[in-house]
Amino acid sequence: MNELFNIVCFAWMGSELALLILRRSKRKDQNRDSGSVVWLNLTVYGSLSLAIAFAVTGLGRVQHYILLLPWIGLFLIIAGLAVRWTAILTLRKYFTVNVAIQPGQRVVKSGLFRFVRHPSYSGSILSFIGLVLTLSNWISTFVMLVPITLAFVKRIQIEERALIDAFGSDYKEYCRSTWRMFPWIY
Repeated sequence: MNELFNIVCFAWMGSELALLILRRSKRKDQNRDSGSVVWLNLTVYGSLSLAIAFAVTGLGRVQHYILLLPWIGLFLIIAGLAVRWTAILTLRKYFTVNVAIQPGQRVVKSGLFRFVRHPSYSGSILSFIGLVLTLSNWISTFVMLVPITLAFVKRIQIEERALIDAFGSDYKEYCRSTWRMFPWIY
């Protein structure tokens, strides 16, 4: 389990760092990010570091009797990555880590985007839920999930303002027929 967990987490972090380096919008005039790529990453990696620190020290450790819990967590990490990468590949050239509207971009309503407007964030949250299950630490759960979820919610607000400005009534209509991240929840 530990070796597989390490491989999955290494691939996860490697893919996120690659996205951060390679998928940033190049044109300044289309950038609508408001610095959110910086504070989002600071929140994610800061919360992740604190959560792992608590898990390593054992403070807040949950003694569980469900031996499958770490395996369920690993499954959720992988499922979350699959959702995130499906969303990224659906957007293709229009996916950037910073909020930017590109020339020729349109509202994507296919694939996972038929159900939720921000499936990439849905996948990330699912992966983080999986990670806290594998850490089995209640302090880590709060330290990681609360700030990261709030950061994604704030980021979604910034993205949706940019998308409404760019696509107007087409995006507003799309919003009426979809959820932001999770059907029937948000």
